[in-house]
Parts: sequence; structure tokens; C-alpha cells
Amino acid sequence: MRMSHNHSVLMLTAAVCCIAFCTVLNARQGKKKNDVEPVTKTDLLSRYVSQVWVADNGDGTYRNPVICADYSDPDVCAGDDGYYMTASSFNCIPGLPILHSYDLVNWTLVGHALARQLPEDVFSTVQHGNGVWAPCIRRHAGKYYIYYGDPDQGIFMVRTDDPRGQWEAPVLVKAGKGLIDPTVLWDDDGTAYLVHAYAGSRAGIKSILTACRMSEDGERVLSDETIIFDGHDGNPTVEGPKIYKYNGYYYIFTPAGGVSTGWQLVLRSRSIYGPYEQKIVLAQGSTAINGPHQGGWVTTPSGESWFLHFQDTGAYGRVVHLQPVVWKDGWPVMGNDADGDGTGEPVLTFRKPDVGRSCPMATPVESDEFDSATLGLQWQWPANPAQGWGFPIPSKGVYRLFSTVPPEGMVNYRDLPAMLLQKLPAYRFTATVKLDFNPYHPGEKTGLAIMGDSYAYIAVTNLTQGLEISQVACERAINGAAERTVASAAVQGRTFYLRVQVADGAVCTFSYSTDGSTFQPLGEPFKAVEGRWIGAKMGMFCTRTNTTNNAGYADLDWFRVTP
Repeated sequence: MRMSHNHSVLMLTAAVCCIAFCTVLNARQGKKKNDVEPVTKTDLLSRYVSQVWVADNGDGTYRNPVICADYSDPDVCAGDDGYYMTASSFNCIPGLPILHSYDLVNWTLVGHALARQLPEDVFSTVQHGNGVWAPCIRRHAGKYYIYYGDPDQGIFMVRTDDPRGQWEAPVLVKAGKGLIDPTVLWDDDGTAYLVHAYAGSRAGIKSILTACRMSEDGERVLSDETIIFDGHDGNPTVEGPKIYKYNGYYYIFTPAGGVSTGWQLVLRSRSIYGPYEQKIVLAQGSTAINGPHQGGWVTTPSGESWFLHFQDTGAYGRVVHLQPVVWKDGWPVMGNDADGDGTGEPVLTFRKPDVGRSCPMATPVESDEFDSATLGLQWQWPANPAQGWGFPIPSKGVYRLFSTVPPEGMVNYRDLPAMLLQKLPAYRFTATVKLDFNPYHPGEKTGLAIMGDSYAYIAVTNLTQGLEISQVACERAINGAAERTVASAAVQGRTFYLRVQVADGAVCTFSYSTDGSTFQPLGEPFKAVEGRWIGAKMGMFCTRTNTTNNAGYADLDWFRVTP
């Protein structure tokens, strides 16, 4: 959608789209899919505006975070038609999310660059916190590149001509344990460089950055590594570098001090190998934005500079902030530098970037009507999905989850690979799923979960005496704790509406309905917690206790995120 009218027209258009979308949702509540015009995935992507978090204030300003969801370690580059962002996806698949924006404030999830994790057999089980770490996205010679580190394998690269389309299979650029957080630069003479950090948990060393030369096609390294910065003295846990060349200097934007308490450091040198001058350009200061660091720098056609970074918010994940940048004496100053010392503090609100055009409100899609022949982009599995876990049925407007047998020896559902999950979209929201449960065997179960290192869910189970709905919690699941049933009740029928309401502090309450109108609370409040390097996730599952040649299933009719 392209708009060139004033902001009042923008607001009216966005409001009409949102009202129309909500009207369709409300009309369909409790009705069959054929009763109203379906909402397709294409419709959602083109006009979706969240009901629970919008960064665009509609008056020429924005609020942080610009994405109130777990897009950890974001990086960004300019493209032919706006800006593209990617982020860490760790063990979740599809991985390497691709987001697009025209103005750095309104973002849409448009695809993924990684369809499956390699090696496939390893990632067929849940590998908490492994996989894709801190990617770097760059555009060079008409192609888009993403480099990412797998801490157990090395540094990979994927590329494409069209970031919204198919990406090539990953290429292992440099093998090795603990090689993480890559960033690349093609210099003025065409020489390509790779800079990266080290994970102490694998490499046994940390807090250093190294550089080496790459082939011009970016597929392999050509030289040994050279240490170009050592952060042990004053900048511990230096990591997540992003390298740029600007006004004759090599700049490395690199965080230090740790995720929750650190700062954004910038290094500057006339030589890529150093020595580097250093300056802290962004820190928490007097704000509530802890550890503001690790992200990407971009410029607009008008010459403005902006920096996208994350803030660790615990159960809500690493949400994305946008900071204005001004250059002073050859250094970038980020956010609000009230005292003029060159170290800024994060802003909560600010004027929108000048990109030379008006842009419609947009947010990543959260709700899903399951009408498409493909699964919505917001959904991920915690492992490479196996054939038979689920299928879209566009003729019925449902996504069918077949019941699966948990892996042998699994202690609790933290390690269940067949979980259809998405990120938490805001600090306060309600998520409701309508489903039809069709069990064939005792022990089959389907539910709505909030997953992390501790978790809870509301589920319907097929028992020999009939159906039972229960709230289940598992505190300290990461330590192998067993689940406990908090509350349960007998239910009848086949259609169920399962709901979780998330309040400030990630406090979750569960309820259910059989008619879509009257909801019955069940169980006790549960405080969500983060997972391994990721925020908590929400979504559905369907399991069974025995192997069979004809599994039961849950047909997911819709999933809706509302205030």
C-alpha cells in the first residue's frame, strides 16, 4: 500500500482497515466459516494492524518499542523498497525472520530465510538456545546476504535476489566451535571482510572481536583471524558487532557489559585491523530501558541516521527499539544526549524518521483465521517439523494438528517438538483459540500453552470416562520438574474456545468456553518466564500416549489476539 496524502488520511485509512478486520472477526465469532467472507493471509499481511500494540502514534511520532515482540539481536539494511530486518531465531523454525518497513516504525513480517535447521537430524529434537545466533543482513551487488553464527558449528551464510522470496541453502563460511555474531563488509576496493565474536561456553574465550578476509562472493574465508579489539579491560562480554565504513573510518557498533545491564559501544579506526578508538554512545542512564544495545545502523534518503536495537524484557523477550542518531565530532550519538557528553539515553517517544513519504500503520500479524493453504508466518516450531504434525485445510478454513507421541524419555512439555508457537505480542493482551477436538483414543489431548523454562497450559483430554478440561503448570521445567494439575472439570461436546489473558508482569490466567460467549476461569494465575535466550511463547499442541495408525486431531478454526 502506497500513500502520499497527509497524516489524517493515513489515520483514517488505518482505522478503516482495522475496523473492517475486527468486524469480520466479530461476525465470525461462533459461526461457520462459510457464513462470512473469509480473511485470507494476503488480506492480513496487507492490512493488519494489531489491537494490542502499535508503535505509530498517528501524529508524526512513534513510541518504543517499535516491535513489542521477541526479535532478538536485530539487524537492518536498506533495500530497493524500504528496509529489511532480521533477528536471532535460535532453535525455532522457520528461522531468520524477514521483516519489512518503509519508515523503520511500521513493520510487517514478510518471510523467513531458513526453512530448516542443519543438521536436520540434530534439530529434529528441541535444542533450546542453539541454532541461529545474532545474524547480520547486508545488501551487496544486487543481492541480499544474511550471516549467522551457530555456536556449535560455525558461521553460515544465506542469500537471495528477493528478500521476500526464496533464500538459498545455508553455506558454511567458517567452521568452528563458539564462532558467533558475524558481521561483514565489502570495502571500497571490493575486498570482503568477516568480523565476529566468540561464545565462551563453546570456545573457552570471549570478550574479543576478530577479523579475517573473505572471498568476494562471501562464501569462504581467505585468511587467519586477527584480534582487532579486546574488551576485557572495561568492556567485558563485547559481542554482537556490526561493521560499517563511513567518512573514511571503519566503525564497529558493538555492545558490551551484558544483555540486561550493558551499553552500546562504538569503535573507530582508519584501518580495519585497528587500533580502534572507543566511545560509549548509548546507555540506560536515568531511563527504564535496561541494557540498550546490539542492533543495526541505517540512514534515510534525507540523510538521517537511526539505530535499531533490543531491550531484554524477560518473559516478553528482546523487544525492538528505534533510536535517533546524530553525528558529532566523528562519533554517532544515540537517543537523547541531554548533558551533551556524547552518550545518549534511550527515547520512549520521538518524531518518525523522514523517509520522504507517508506510510500506513502496520504491525506483524498475530491473529490467524487458518484459511490459507500455507501456515501463517507468525507460527514457528521449536524443532524441525516432521511430516504429519499438521496440515492446512483451506477448503474447511482450519489448520489440523494431529496428535503426536512425545519423544521417548521426555520429562515435560518443554521438550515437546510438535508445538505450534508464536511470540508474545505486547505487555497486555488476550489470546483465544477456537478448535474442534476429535480424539480417537484415550489419552489424546489438545491445549493452549504459554511456554518457557516454566510453563502452563489449558487442555482438553480424552479419558475413558469422557472429556476433561484442566489447567496444568510446570514450574522449573528447565530443571526437569514434573507437571501438576492445578484444576480440572468434566466437559462435553467437540468445540472449545481456550483463552489466556496476559497482564502486566506476564501474569497469565486461563479460561474456556463451549459456546464462545461465556468463559469459565480455570486454575490459578501463572507468571510466565522466558526460555533459553528467548521470550515466552504461546500456542497449541495435540498429543497422544500411544502409537497408532489413525491419530485423533484438533482442527484449529481461528486464533485471535485482542486487548
